[in-house]
Amino acid sequence: MSQANLSETLFKPSFKHRETSTLVVRAHHQMKSPGIHSALDGDTTEHWYRMLNRLMWTWRGVDPLEMEEVLSRIAVCTAEHSDANLLDTVVGYRSGNWIYEWSQQAMQWQQKALDASDKDQASEYWMKAANLYSIAGYPHLKGDDLAEQAEVLANRAFEEAAKHSPYELKEIDFKIPGGSDITGFLHLPNKSGAPFPTILICGGLDMLQSDHYRLFRDYLAPLGIAMLTIDMPSIGFSSRWKLTQDTSFLHQQVLMQLPNIAWVDHLRVGVFGFRFGANVAVRLGYLESKRIRAIACFGPVVHSLMCDSRRQSGVPDMYMDVLASRIGMATATDAALRVEMNRYSLKTQGLLGRRCPTPILSGYWDKDPFSPKEESKLIVSSSCEGKLLHIPNQPQYESFHHALEEVCQWLKAKID
Repeated sequence: MSQANLSETLFKPSFKHRETSTLVVRAHHQMKSPGIHSALDGDTTEHWYRMLNRLMWTWRGVDPLEMEEVLSRIAVCTAEHSDANLLDTVVGYRSGNWIYEWSQQAMQWQQKALDASDKDQASEYWMKAANLYSIAGYPHLKGDDLAEQAEVLANRAFEEAAKHSPYELKEIDFKIPGGSDITGFLHLPNKSGAPFPTILICGGLDMLQSDHYRLFRDYLAPLGIAMLTIDMPSIGFSSRWKLTQDTSFLHQQVLMQLPNIAWVDHLRVGVFGFRFGANVAVRLGYLESKRIRAIACFGPVVHSLMCDSRRQSGVPDMYMDVLASRIGMATATDAALRVEMNRYSLKTQGLLGRRCPTPILSGYWDKDPFSPKEESKLIVSSSCEGKLLHIPNQPQYESFHHALEEVCQWLKAKID
């Protein structure tokens, strides 16, 4: 089935699908003032359920003007909303609905890709479509049927982009004991010398594998490093797996199977974790130190947010909904959710605070609402060879870029 026909098959006009913000039943608080600003997660904006992550969306390749155009179409819609106070809660797959508008934008680039005669241009257009489909499904809550359809199209577009790219993409199935297989994407640098040193990515809870492509293309590939991604539990190719207190379970199974992958040098493996993905990465540092040479993490969520009710009350409803969705507590009370989240703290689990044999770098931003500086300091002080990296809040885009460059150089030095 062609990509265009697949889009038409998956997305048929319907008003029966549950609207995204209603999927998790919690006592939502009113947005705090001042609003939250985060380099990794974006901004809370009055009258929007979702955090608008303009920095990361731009970094991934979405044109800012195109972004504002889509947001404007959503904002002016007068159709039925599940919450009259929230602009991005239009009910049904139709004009003004978040998933509809971003998917329509993606389909335009998809058509341009199909019409393109130049390979590089086709790859670029497919990648734009993949990014827009990913935003359509954001924040990828479990049970969001329309979002899951957008994720399918994001992955298909990403695969098409890879076919026209100068870099080789390998889709690898990993056997997971006790349940369904998962699929990972292995990106290979355009150089000779396989097997390659490899970085395993542990993404945030609201990210797809395709969201990491620029990290490979602009930062790891030039260093001759391969990148391996898998989806976090309950999302994408890992959707049948619930996030448990053993947060690193899927990634551990992947590490154990790396010796069987010809393109990967399993003796030169590092891990890079973002937000809750850092919880996975740091946990791997304790449990799989013989398989990992180094770990880097940005804005880690390993303890404070899991245990501090005041910090939980200060983050956006959307983020707490994502956590509740991932751990299978979409209908639990806030009190029950907080008790369960406490068990996901690596300090509560008896790991963080003990000496970790794996070198770890942790990057932080000042006044980060999700991850205070103390979080990164605790990680670094627990490592046998820790490095603390302060990332300036301004200029935001350039600071993020330079931090990625420094981290990738640090990882290369550790795994080579």
